[in-house]
This record gives sequence, structure tokens and C-alpha cells, in this order.
Amino acid sequence: MTATRITVDLVMSFDPCYNRETVSELFAGKKWMLPLTVLKLDTVSAEDKIWLLCRDEFISEQNLRLFACDCAERVLPIFEKEYPEDNRPRKAIETARLFANGEATQKEMDAARDAARDAAWDAARDAARAAAWDAARDAAWAAARAAARDAARDAARDAAWAAAKDAARAAARAAAWAAEQKWQINKLSEYLGG
Repeated sequence: MTATRITVDLVMSFDPCYNRETVSELFAGKKWMLPLTVLKLDTVSAEDKIWLLCRDEFISEQNLRLFACDCAERVLPIFEKEYPEDNRPRKAIETARLFANGEATQKEMDAARDAARDAAWDAARDAARAAAWDAARDAAWAAARAAARDAARDAARDAAWAAAKDAARAAARAAAWAAEQKWQINKLSEYLGG
């Protein structure tokens, strides 16, 4: 696939959430850029790079499907740790790879996709149920503590601990997300010929 020149007009034809002036500023006076140039821009977020470049103007359907499989495989261990007996997502990724390489039928792909969607819904229901139980348990525990100790002191301490835990979790999530975005941009660059 030959590299398509990316212009402000082309970006605007995709109906971005930015106005023309903002897109023009991102081009920094250039009339056009190549996809690999866009990937190297520090002024464009990873999300926006992926939003722009995961289009058939820039990447083949096969490479886009393989890129999606690569991204999905990276989070598969999270699902499999929680649901070690459920292989539906793994099978869907394997089938999508086979389909991308012309080794699976559309019917096989549809069945694998439906099974993976069912697995995702099952996991979402389990997560919602667990969250509700956690909230009920936490509320009961907080009520028991409040009865045994001064409520104001406990509330202040709990709020401080919650804030500290939330800040630590947020920092860890931000670092993990930044690392994942870097990996995704590098992987997309490979598929774009970089």
C-alpha cells in the first residue's frame, strides 16, 4: 500500500472533533505529511494518531485486523487471570488472525466474534455483581467501625486513605496507559511500514 499524503483537507473529511484551525496548527505550516510523520509528532495524542491512521486510506484491512489482534492479545492475560476456563476471547483473536490471513471463513469469524462478545458481557455482569458486593461489604465495615470509634476521626482517616489509594492507583494507571500507548504507536508504525 502506498503512503497517502495527509493534508488538512483530508483530515477534515474524516469529521474530526477539532476545527480546521486546530488541525492546521497541528500541521505546523506543512502542506502535507506522511502517516509515519504523523506518528512521530509530539503535538498529537496517541488516541488521535490511531483514530486518524486506522483507516483504509492508510492501512490495509488485513494489517488493521492484525493490529487489532495484537492489541487485544496484550490485555488477554487480564481476562484469563479472572476467567481461566473461558477461552472464547483467545479463540476469537486466533480466528481473527486466521481470517486476516485468508485461513478462516466469514462464518467462522462471525461465530468467534459472537462468542467473544458473550464472554465480554458475562465478564461485565460479573464485575458489576462484584462491585455491588464490594460496596455493600465496605458500607457494612464502615458502619461497624463508626459504631466502635469516633465517626469523625474514622471518616477523616478513611477519606485520607481513600485519596492516597486513589492517587496511587491513578498514577499507576497513567504510567501503564502511557506505556501501552507507546507500544500501540510503535506497533502501528510497523504495520504502516516504519
